Amino acid sequence: MDFAAPAACLQPLKYHHDLVEYLKSAEPEVWAWARSEDARRQQIAEMRDTMLRQTYRLEPSAHPGAFEALRAAMVALEIDAPATIYQANDGTMNASLCYIPGEIHLIFYGPVLEKLSERELLALVGHELAHYKLWSAEQEDFYHSSRILDNAVSYPEATPSHRETARLLSLHTELYADRGAALAAADVAPAISVLVKVMTGLSTVDPKAYLRQAEELETSARTSEGLSHPETFLRARALDLWWLSDEKLEDWLEQRLRGPLSIEVLDLLRQRELTKMTRGFLARFLKECPENQPQILSQIRRYFPDFRPEDEPLDLVLISAGKVDDSTRNYLVALMFDCAMADPEARDIIMAAAAKTVREIGAVDQFKAALKRDLSWTKTMIDRLMAKSGKAA
Repeated sequence: MDFAAPAACLQPLKYHHDLVEYLKSAEPEVWAWARSEDARRQQIAEMRDTMLRQTYRLEPSAHPGAFEALRAAMVALEIDAPATIYQANDGTMNASLCYIPGEIHLIFYGPVLEKLSERELLALVGHELAHYKLWSAEQEDFYHSSRILDNAVSYPEATPSHRETARLLSLHTELYADRGAALAAADVAPAISVLVKVMTGLSTVDPKAYLRQAEELETSARTSEGLSHPETFLRARALDLWWLSDEKLEDWLEQRLRGPLSIEVLDLLRQRELTKMTRGFLARFLKECPENQPQILSQIRRYFPDFRPEDEPLDLVLISAGKVDDSTRNYLVALMFDCAMADPEARDIIMAAAAKTVREIGAVDQFKAALKRDLSWTKTMIDRLMAKSGKAA
């Protein structure tokens, strides 16, 4: 890591930018609400009142170490604003930031001042200040996106896509803040130590040993199931890869935070992605079917009224192994079935085209299971179709 200008290394993640772009274009009225001054004034007043009622405000003379860590972290992250530190009555060791534009309000929880070393405290403060740096950047766009999702999921009628978007946004934001922790401490080790101490409550930990432990879990390749923070081993591994400027970091993050595209777990961004993918897949499948099939075109236009036969077909690389999961492959199979059922006279030809397509996208097993389950085909019928499509391929 280059320390010539450390704060310049701290940049929002791709997910932050993509979500802001989506909300601005797809939800302009909601975006305007989030930026409204009335909503902001009410929220800030409520936060000030809560902090005064539920915390103890620390003074620099009584807690010089905490304020020295705060000053050093602000210098490292190039933040200039009046700052206040509070101690909450919650016994769980942690910290948080109440975001008020132009002001730093840092809250400690539990025995952080007793259990953290100077550099660990610096890392903890750097983590929270990174939240401030992110939310105050680019006209507070990233803060507004966070407010929108927080409000959306607070309602009982929030959709699963809203909840998944809020979850992923929080996971990416925590990884960004972990980077701020490392930059403030000028080392990845104190930042990882803080993660482990907060997780375990221990007074002494070995960050290198925990990194080795995290690396052992690489073979599992499981996607994060964290609701607001990635699992600690993922955070440690992600931070270490970023610190080492690993060129595979972006692909690793995509795999470990989001995983293959799954129709069963869609955030707002992947809803849009799947819609585009569906349209392109149908355009490609239409080209595999016999020409002059108005029934199939009519069926596709039930999904996309403005669909045209010359629409750009999907590159099958986008739905190759590792890109989508089995639930999405089942969905694509169902789309082809819909097309086949739309034209009984050409059904055999269309099903042959479907059989050829599933070979290309690695969905043969899903296709066979769907033929038996949904269309009550016998094994003999299925084998005959697959053999014919294999010869055609």
